[in-house]
Amino acid sequence: MTDESNTRRQWKDFFGPNLGYIQEQYELFSTNPESVDVSFRELFAELGAPPAELAPEGSRTTAAPSGQVAVDASLLKKLVAAEKLVGNIRTYGHLAANTDPLGLRASSDTRLVEPSTFELNESDLSRFPASILWDHAPASVTNGWEAIQKLRNSYTQSIGFEFSHVHDETERDWLSSKAESGIANASLNPEERKALLDLLIHVEQFEAYLHRTFVGQKRFSVEGVDMLIPVIDEIVRQVVQDGASHILMGMAHRGRLNVLAHVLGKPYEKIFSEFHHAPNKELVPSEGSVGINSGWAGDVKYHLGADRSVFSGARVLLANNPSHLEYVNSVVEGFSRAAQEDRTKPGYPQRDSSKSVAIQVHGDAAFPGEGIVAETLNFTQLEGFTNGGSIHIIANNRIGFTTDSKDSRSTHYASDLAKGYEIPIVHVNADDPEACIAAVRLACEYRDKFKKDFLIDLVGYRRYGHNEMDDPEGTQPLVYEKVRKHKTVATLYAERLKAEGAMSAADIDKMIQNVQAEMQNAYDAMKEKASVGKHLNQGPIPVAPETTETAVPLEKLKEINAALLNYPKSFTVYPKLQRILQRRGTMLDQGEKVDWALAETLAFATILADGRPIRMSGQDAERATFSHRHIVLNDHKTGEKFSPMHHFPQAKASFAVYNSPLTEGAVLGFEYGYNVFSPETFTIWEAQYGDFANSAQVIFDQFISAGRTKWKQRSSLAMLLPHGYEGQGPEHSSARLERFLQLSAENNWTVANLSTAAQYFHLLRRQAAWTEHEGARPLVLMSPKSLIRNPRVLSPGEDLATGTFKLVLEQPGLGKKATAVRRLILCSGKLAIDLEEALESAGERDMSWLHIVRVEQLYPFPDKEIAEIISRYNKLEEIVWVQEEPKNMGAWTFMESRIREVAGGKSVHYIGRPDRSSPASGHQDVHAAEQQSILSLSLQQKALNTILLGR
Repeated sequence: MTDESNTRRQWKDFFGPNLGYIQEQYELFSTNPESVDVSFRELFAELGAPPAELAPEGSRTTAAPSGQVAVDASLLKKLVAAEKLVGNIRTYGHLAANTDPLGLRASSDTRLVEPSTFELNESDLSRFPASILWDHAPASVTNGWEAIQKLRNSYTQSIGFEFSHVHDETERDWLSSKAESGIANASLNPEERKALLDLLIHVEQFEAYLHRTFVGQKRFSVEGVDMLIPVIDEIVRQVVQDGASHILMGMAHRGRLNVLAHVLGKPYEKIFSEFHHAPNKELVPSEGSVGINSGWAGDVKYHLGADRSVFSGARVLLANNPSHLEYVNSVVEGFSRAAQEDRTKPGYPQRDSSKSVAIQVHGDAAFPGEGIVAETLNFTQLEGFTNGGSIHIIANNRIGFTTDSKDSRSTHYASDLAKGYEIPIVHVNADDPEACIAAVRLACEYRDKFKKDFLIDLVGYRRYGHNEMDDPEGTQPLVYEKVRKHKTVATLYAERLKAEGAMSAADIDKMIQNVQAEMQNAYDAMKEKASVGKHLNQGPIPVAPETTETAVPLEKLKEINAALLNYPKSFTVYPKLQRILQRRGTMLDQGEKVDWALAETLAFATILADGRPIRMSGQDAERATFSHRHIVLNDHKTGEKFSPMHHFPQAKASFAVYNSPLTEGAVLGFEYGYNVFSPETFTIWEAQYGDFANSAQVIFDQFISAGRTKWKQRSSLAMLLPHGYEGQGPEHSSARLERFLQLSAENNWTVANLSTAAQYFHLLRRQAAWTEHEGARPLVLMSPKSLIRNPRVLSPGEDLATGTFKLVLEQPGLGKKATAVRRLILCSGKLAIDLEEALESAGERDMSWLHIVRVEQLYPFPDKEIAEIISRYNKLEEIVWVQEEPKNMGAWTFMESRIREVAGGKSVHYIGRPDRSSPASGHQDVHAAEQQSILSLSLQQKALNTILLGR
């Protein structure tokens, strides 16, 4: 046999694509031997150049055109199948991953990641170089079989990776390369392992101590997902290392006490005192932690948050959270955005997403179950709401209250909702501590690099029932049979470290004893102090001054108004809008009047000139739903945006206005969070229609109205809710004024319904002036619809330049002859304007018997002002509340008792629509007839108890 024949025989296993690859490597070798792997250098040194064309005996080749290499079709099919297998391992490897501590999950179909599914075996795959199937294969992996085994190992350990839904190729490749680098099998260094075990022991012993010391008390134990605490702790460490100075956290009840103790450093002694039955327990709610004091209601301990400085001076804030679980997500997103922005200069705020990181801890049933989650995830890439990426953790204990996963979601995983927002997901076994830490480091690195959200599905179980007083075996008997036999993660990890020789049994026992002693000492210290009492009277909630200076000199208003109408020469304003805006140029002149839109614009501009930043959002906030605002203009030729608020020279602070997504609950929660975190910012949310606030009721009920008394969480958020009956039907008439008045108490907010542009100007400026006052409170404003352009709402410029916000306004021309007045009408908002029009239509009729007072601020109720007016009219016979809403809605049920208190024995009556289940008629003619009846009855000088509408 010749040498050439011998060489060809040695090359026989290389043909088709493999041979082409070898030829390519040889060309590189010929130019520079160092450019190819050492294995190729050795091969070429031994065999020389590969043949130009070669195929094994018996193989079927496809004839090739002249000058091309013949291709083995069967081998190509194998190669295509192998490529599909690699893709499937990356896409579906998580189905075969070991992410189920108790083995509760039904067996997943893993055939898609098995070579046999593609009719591939070791012999087939070994014929391909590893680099053909895996671009970044390590040098130690030489062929396709080894590549497949290595990839399967990377994707099917204690971490399951889901990245295929990420559309950006750069991100997806980066994520895949991280997964394939073997992070699921990465080990911590000895010190990290010791610290991790120590923290796990603290977590476990803390829960155990509470369980045996405070028997039967609720604590919503973290046990079963104990790794949640080291996971959060590691996130904090990683993001602080990356430069974050604020870490903002939201979570529900489960594990909250442990997070407070071991992430935020809340002393054991203080936590134990909240469980302890103090001597003054008759004054303390059974689960309370603040107590009953003058003005401070407190909240249960597993709702409370905390604000602490941790290592490197970073601030970690755990948001207070009521029982509506996921609603806090949007609030925390607002915190995070506020922490990132510099609002000290005109224009939009300058944002640095590295300054803060939001951590959201979700429940596995709540994440797919509560719509607010999707609303909030939608913020991730929206200009007005993005925060450079939140890190999400699903504390997955596989049960929602008592409901199994199969009954609580339609998706395979609890995390599947996140796929729609292209958020990378890792599922990690909560019983593998080091895999959990690896998942955290991947999440933090991704967030730092791509400024996007990341989700960790921390899969564990629940050791006890929904709370510690609940017996779970009645609903999940098979699960809890396994739980009873299952070792805790601290025990499992300790055994692992002992088996690997990393720690001795004596060291671990000592660690446990030290932690137990630490907790006992804290309990003993708490007991010694218990006799002192923990609930001190802290006094009433402060109240901001009602009479706040809000006037702005007329000359200054004119200067600012002129500057706001100064657009760049290159900017083309829509001609129709140009005419409307130019009319504003003369509205401050003598004899002219300011409309609602200009009053608002001047209020905003003067607030900015005072150096106070403004943030505003709503579904049409830039132009406003009723197209009156136009605070951001769109170039009619280029579509570019321009806001005069960013460029007028008097501005000293930022102005941010954003059209929001079609979402109420999450956007309102976001703005509330932004305002709480940044109290110096005048923050405004505008509903498209007032009734849309229905979709944000949880935020109103549990955060805005009660946050001050429950958590001492101060807010000055302003909410504009378009309200008024113009015959637009049930859903576009009422902002449900009655609901806000029903929630009104303890000076918790202001509820107003105005009737002039000047009042709006002064109220906005008053609210802005209160933002940092200790008595600041939110503002709920029934803002107008048709009144926006009603000439009766216009105000002379002098009304902006003098005076302040008035709690009540008296109807001009009425009540002049005190002895003649028999009826006093109280009303608010649009109805007051309707009455004014009706009075004008009455012509020369004698109306000396009537006086009308507009109650501009409904809460806090202006009792002194109304009492003073009543005292002027000695012959007054009746006081009438007139409204356009049905009797069981609107302000009547709130106002009646308060009016009676100041009525001095006078009769108090109601005029308006009768009780209704729907807030308004859907028929224009019915609406108009009812409205006319209300006005006619109000202006008829007859005894109301005989003709009262709706009686």
